[in-house]
Amino acid sequence: MIAEAFMPHLMVAPILLPLATACVLLFVGDRRRRTKAAIGLSATVLNLVVAVALLLWSKRGEGPSAFGVYLPGNWDVPFGIVLVLDRLSALMVLLAGLVALMALLFALARWHKAGAHFQPLFQFQIMGLNGAFLTGDLFNLFVFFEVMLAASYGLLLHGSGPSRVKAGLQYIAINLAASSLFLVGASMIYGVSGTLNMADLAARIPDIASTDRALLHTACAILAVAFLAKAAMWPLNFWLVPAYSSASAPSAAMFALLTKVGIYVLLRLSTLLFSPEAGESASFGSQFLAWGGMATLAFGAIGMLASQRPARLAGYAVIVSSGTLLAVIGFARPELTASALYYLPTSTLAVAAFFLLAELMDRSRTDPATQRAPEDEEDHLPFALADLEIARTANLDEDEEVLIGRAIPASTALLGLAFISCTVLVAGLPPLSGFIGKFAMLSSLLPLQNASPAVSAASWTLMALVITSGLFALVALSRTGIRFFWAPLERGAHLLRVAEYLPIAILITLCVLFTVRGEAVLRYTQATAQALYQPGGYIGAVFSARPVPTPTNAERLGVPAPEARP
Repeated sequence: MIAEAFMPHLMVAPILLPLATACVLLFVGDRRRRTKAAIGLSATVLNLVVAVALLLWSKRGEGPSAFGVYLPGNWDVPFGIVLVLDRLSALMVLLAGLVALMALLFALARWHKAGAHFQPLFQFQIMGLNGAFLTGDLFNLFVFFEVMLAASYGLLLHGSGPSRVKAGLQYIAINLAASSLFLVGASMIYGVSGTLNMADLAARIPDIASTDRALLHTACAILAVAFLAKAAMWPLNFWLVPAYSSASAPSAAMFALLTKVGIYVLLRLSTLLFSPEAGESASFGSQFLAWGGMATLAFGAIGMLASQRPARLAGYAVIVSSGTLLAVIGFARPELTASALYYLPTSTLAVAAFFLLAELMDRSRTDPATQRAPEDEEDHLPFALADLEIARTANLDEDEEVLIGRAIPASTALLGLAFISCTVLVAGLPPLSGFIGKFAMLSSLLPLQNASPAVSAASWTLMALVITSGLFALVALSRTGIRFFWAPLERGAHLLRVAEYLPIAILITLCVLFTVRGEAVLRYTQATAQALYQPGGYIGAVFSARPVPTPTNAERLGVPAPEARP
């Protein structure tokens, strides 16, 4: 009973915990890196524990009882801030916690030394992601959106270098434009409907006057452009591959989550605001999302086929994943969405592992005898992944083994095994979870029942693109694997640190776990999709939330109420 009463308050922990941790880390000196690393790692582990607890709590019931609603300001809905937890938001918070922990473990091997304030920026990134997944109104979504982007600016430029600065300026420009569109769209929506609370907005949309409906649709379209840019829809994704491939490996792994924020918001708003109960606004923009997602999928597949560098391949893999999910959102079918929700976490984990692996592959191409390190390794690491250089001490000293690690005879085999696993996952080959997710989507697009309706042209197109993109990914990744692992190259043994390889192994193991527990995960995603396409439960849960009664000043002072006086 006590645990059940405490759980609603746990919803705010994924926001407050990284915020408090980042504030503490700002007061810790840059020279105390071990202390900062211990604080950041402890907070990230605790964040993952909280995410697991929230996921288990979200599975507790059906209907309104399946939603957790928290009013941080203790104001009535829709006037105050509201946080909403359901199966979808719990899944996304857990996914963010997993990727964040693995990225931080990888960064603690060397990347956290490459510049100032890495740990606080990393925590602010976690805060922005969690807040975006949990918020229940557009205004606070914008706030967390900006927190997430501001932290990503610093993480993208972390480590310096001309390629990062160039890609970073482009990344900042496109995201500032997206933020401006966000403000314009949200302002127009408020002007038409008088609210920014998602549940209240969903309840009011059917009653919007016909004369204002065109303005509402225009506002929603402007707002959608901001999220489509972040979700990497073609042609708004020109910035993604240069930015992600130039970022440090742990930052790029975190950035794999940023596109999923756009996917999450589009899925949430499309099912909540434009459901069949939305009247004239029902299914608004669904066809655009479907065909735009398929164009994005085709663009990403061709980009993979044209790329050779592992980091760029990982960037295009993000676009392929986003295009697939955007197309599925446009189809607006619960059974198809359930399959896509299985595909979403597995593809994100696989791409995050691939970003981390890409650095180790690039580093393996460098002759250890020519590797150099900075004069002051405690302050910065002047190595550029684009030039395939890594840090190494020029003179043997006591810090060499800590910074570089020892040569492992099996390093080539370990890298090759990880690369094969990532290839199988990204290309969607059996027996891993990438295949299960794509097979489930194809099965939903092509029903086998005799009474099923005829398959539409859009369904045939998406099926062809999903299969073709997998073939293109297999060709591109196989070619890169041959070049990196089979081509003769005069170099010494690679230097592979266990602390860097372990996060990759864990991410791949999680994908294997998704395969072994595929039936249970699909049951969860099916329940999630059913709840998404029945928005009445979400709306009812939000409006049934009541502020906690607060004592009056007289009660605080112990003065009896007037009717109780003699």
